[in-house]
Amino acid sequence: MAKKTQNEPIDVELSEDVAQGIYSNLVMISHSPSEFVMDFISMLPGMPKAKVRSRIILTPEHARGLLAALKENLDLYEDSFGKITRGNENLTLPFGGKIGEA
Repeated sequence: MAKKTQNEPIDVELSEDVAQGIYSNLVMISHSPSEFVMDFISMLPGMPKAKVRSRIILTPEHARGLLAALKENLDLYEDSFGKITRGNENLTLPFGGKIGEA
């Protein structure tokens, strides 16, 4: 099998189910020496529980790449639509331990 070069396009398949997407308004991030785990959560008003809708597990190298790609896309978004401002909402949850927030 020939090795792909940086400039070759990747053939990606997107099923109809996945193309619909999953709504998330919160992500909890944890990590170990070998992986980053991101739980995408839907938290709706009046509902007694927040629900994990999707879990993505990445290597540290891929997490770093995701961070760079997300920053690049946020910069492009803000160039087109203006600065994104964050309200006064506090997304820190009382679960203990070291967990990132979004």
